Amino acid sequence: MGMIGSAVGAGVKSIASIFGGINAAKAMKKVKGNIERQQRENEQWYDRRYNEDMTQRADAQAMIAQTKELLKQRADAAQGRQAVMGGNEEAVAAEREVASDTLAKTNSTITQAADARKDSIESQYRAKDAALQDSLNNLELQKAQAINNAVMGVGDAAMAAGKASPW
Repeated sequence: MGMIGSAVGAGVKSIASIFGGINAAKAMKKVKGNIERQQRENEQWYDRRYNEDMTQRADAQAMIAQTKELLKQRADAAQGRQAVMGGNEEAVAAEREVASDTLAKTNSTITQAADARKDSIESQYRAKDAALQDSLNNLELQKAQAINNAVMGVGDAAMAAGKASPW
């Protein structure tokens, strides 16, 4: 009866090892799906944010509108001075040139900010992508270890059954 009990025990151990390996595989599959979803979301976030037109953002539009309004007020004031004081057209033309340069500098500032923002977005994307890749790699290592443990459990159970066998 002792040998039969050992064989049954080895069989139970073998089944438990296989069952544990199956459950571990299911859990790892779920975790892998979650990580892959996070990767897709990260990619979508990157595509959306990196390709935004900075000049169309509300803050950039506000800056451009304020600059244009200030320049318009200055141009109107220059024209008013010319009309009242009898100044020449050169002063008004000079004011228009200053306005054009100022608007160009404003656009350049927005473009520089957009470049810095894109660098920041790319850096954030790469850091998160690397972390998610590390998670996937670790998951594959855990999966391999779980398979190894299941195989070892079955092997141990088989050896125990072999020792208990009268043959």
